Amino acid sequence: MSRIDFHSNVPDKIAYACRLVRKAYAAGNRVVLMADDAAQLAALDAELWTFSATDFLPHVPAGDALAAHTAIILADSDDAPLPHHELLVNLARRIPAHVGQFQRVIEVISADPDDAAAGRQRYVAYKRQDYPLTHFVAGKT
Repeated sequence: MSRIDFHSNVPDKIAYACRLVRKAYAAGNRVVLMADDAAQLAALDAELWTFSATDFLPHVPAGDALAAHTAIILADSDDAPLPHHELLVNLARRIPAHVGQFQRVIEVISADPDDAAAGRQRYVAYKRQDYPLTHFVAGKT
């Protein structure tokens, strides 16, 4: 069963996700980043290219010919073909359809009231399905 970690009160979901992905990639993990929509997906793509001057994070959209050979996959649809299922970083306000196939899921929730409310709904839904849940509040020591 997937382990699901909630990271809430995140000031900038895109930058936060990039840091998570950098850490996961450095540890040898393959990652799927799930965006809410095409606009957020484009912002993720752009940020992965520019957020660090010293790190290269190879990434392609789901469905790309190189996806099976690339460690970081970007998706914004549950219909997108996903070549690996180690780690899912979810920035979408919905539960991805294939969440149970992943070894680990990180739900990134901003401080925005609407995003936080959607995050609470996902937390309750996961809890009802008996997923093991943890919660980390960004900015707290």
